[in-house]
Amino acid sequence: MRLNFSVRRAIVALIAVVVCGSARIARAQVIEDSIAPGNNFDKAQFRLWYPRDAGKLRAALVLVPGSNGDGRAMADDSTWQTFATRNKLAIVACRFTDKPHEQGFIENYVNVSQGSGQALLDALTHLAARVQHPEIASAPLLFWGMSAGGEFNYEFAAWKPERVVAFVVNKGGIYYSALTPRATRAVPALLFIGGKDLESRVNTITGLFAVNRRGGALWALAEEPGAGHIVGRSRDMSIMFFDDVLPLRLDESSTTLKPMTEKSGYIADFKSKRAEAVKDTTATPYLTAWFPTERVARAWQAMVTEKPFE
Repeated sequence: MRLNFSVRRAIVALIAVVVCGSARIARAQVIEDSIAPGNNFDKAQFRLWYPRDAGKLRAALVLVPGSNGDGRAMADDSTWQTFATRNKLAIVACRFTDKPHEQGFIENYVNVSQGSGQALLDALTHLAARVQHPEIASAPLLFWGMSAGGEFNYEFAAWKPERVVAFVVNKGGIYYSALTPRATRAVPALLFIGGKDLESRVNTITGLFAVNRRGGALWALAEEPGAGHIVGRSRDMSIMFFDDVLPLRLDESSTTLKPMTEKSGYIADFKSKRAEAVKDTTATPYLTAWFPTERVARAWQAMVTEKPFE
């Protein structure tokens, strides 16, 4: 039976759609890697995404999920992809799990100096070679995560501060480091707490902030009053923070991190919830939050007063 012209044309069009769709999938810049179980982790798996036609990538955004979670799907998140494309970044989304142990609320893998941190660095090396972007292997890193993901970020910054552009701590509960090295305290950071989260988590992160900020840490403690143990608005504020920090820490043509100083930013005290440019770097008798730009300081004010971001 011969098909009429309209039917043949429809079939050809359908085949073209399928072929083109397959070609797009084949060309997609997504690739995965895994590392064999190590000293303080069972699974270490990673998904890399990078923007099409980006040329040389400036840095990598590392996304780490909550306790023993599989965060690889975060590499497919259009919000993070838009952010990465705008800034010429690779995205590396992670899955880490512990070996079985009795106290499951304590994640051994977040103690990155015991093996899991090196697993991430090894994966970056593998992925860089496979996608022919050698710069990924030694790229400066931005860290975002939730709960145990934030714990991992904090401990990585304590372990390898020279690799970290900026990082986020996000409502986690178990940490292995208290006062971090001076180089870590020079890395800009946001530490989020939820006003309705467990008291132990709130107190732990507040204490980490207090001891390190007293030591000059370029960090801000940001409370979301109505939030429990959820992402809440932390991702949106973190993207503003990363957008503003990147050009201050990295030139377009260099991967060497530029230092930042207290006097280059803005501070706010927790009672008045007002922010202003740093005028005097003399230590105050009360704690302040530090921000790299006025925009991030305004976002902090909006969060702590439960108002919309501008």
